[in-house]
Amino acid sequence: MINKDLIHNRLDLINRSIARLKRMAALTRKQFLADPDNFAIAEHHLRRALESLFDAGRHIMAKQGLGHPVDYRSIILTLGREKIIPLQFTEKIKGMAGYRNRLVHGYAEVTPEEMYNIMQKRPADFEEFCSYILKYIAKHGV
Repeated sequence: MINKDLIHNRLDLINRSIARLKRMAALTRKQFLADPDNFAIAEHHLRRALESLFDAGRHIMAKQGLGHPVDYRSIILTLGREKIIPLQFTEKIKGMAGYRNRLVHGYAEVTPEEMYNIMQKRPADFEEFCSYILKYIAKHGV
């Protein structure tokens, strides 16, 4: 059975991190780039949101008997295949897995400019993911 508290905790972590990124996205590019702490904070919150997203997806897979993910990308693809998230949305966000790996393993190549661009364009993807997971949980009486 899906642990509702675990899912809500992960979605809360996503929402808190995304709220922080959205506040930072209000900075101008010049303001953001002027302070190296901005990059460190943004990187932390993006990584935290990604980890929480994959934790929630992995938990749903395990508890619904959808197999064991071989990598982060397979979590997103399975959620799409099982119609937990729409296939069109799956296509839009499947690259999150690669970006999570980039933040964790290729962190030396991630630039402040890149982080600023992500903050400007991608927070809504996390919010949309959370809404689909909440709809799934409500629909399935979890």
